[in-house]
Amino acid sequence: MPGGADLPIAAAGLGFHEQRRDLGMAGTQLGLDRDDGEFDAIPTQVTLARSGMPAQTLPNAQWSSAMAMNDDSTADDQSAAGTQARDAHFLRHSFAVARRSMSHGNHPFAAVLVDAGGRVLIEAENGYMPARDATAHAERLVATQACTSIAADIRATATLYSSAEPCAMCAGAIYWAGIGRVVYGLSERRLRDFTGNHPENPTLDLPCRDVFASGQRTTEVVGPLLEDEAAALHIGVWDR
Repeated sequence: MPGGADLPIAAAGLGFHEQRRDLGMAGTQLGLDRDDGEFDAIPTQVTLARSGMPAQTLPNAQWSSAMAMNDDSTADDQSAAGTQARDAHFLRHSFAVARRSMSHGNHPFAAVLVDAGGRVLIEAENGYMPARDATAHAERLVATQACTSIAADIRATATLYSSAEPCAMCAGAIYWAGIGRVVYGLSERRLRDFTGNHPENPTLDLPCRDVFASGQRTTEVVGPLLEDEAAALHIGVWDR
């Protein structure tokens, strides 16, 4: 895809309240909570699409590594540090979308698909409400939209950032969508410590790595990462 060209992007899994009002968010910047309690802007501008709306076109992200490398660092060290910084950046982006999901009356889960150049392609909140669709997990929504709006070669080199580890259903959807890499925050096992046998989330205890390992193509998995931050999204949520 030519550099600088806009990409077809869709935002999926919008909550009940999101569907009922005109967002008017074109060109706005999402934010991330910093450790000091301040709010940082994410340099990716996002236009959200409501249910039934066609995918929107979003400008390219102007992502850059926050890591300042020493002159004596090796190329491999620089590459690894840059990848870690990028993963942390976009994973925190997914946490911000998960918080938005909860504010819209849905569960605190989200997924963000980012291409190899650091551009946000698709982001999705959890879509449980209003239909109580237990299959409307954010990762599954991203995988479905990716199959219909993103070229296969771009999906193969893209990374899906998920606020929590993809369940078996979502891992299967990611595999069939041909998304090459997954980075997640909260592990499925630790999530189950929060949810227990909650009727809206009787969480599985099956690592996504096991699902991907049973396939015939490689899916790289990184996680759990920033797990305490990811876990904070669920404190008190499943006690209601």
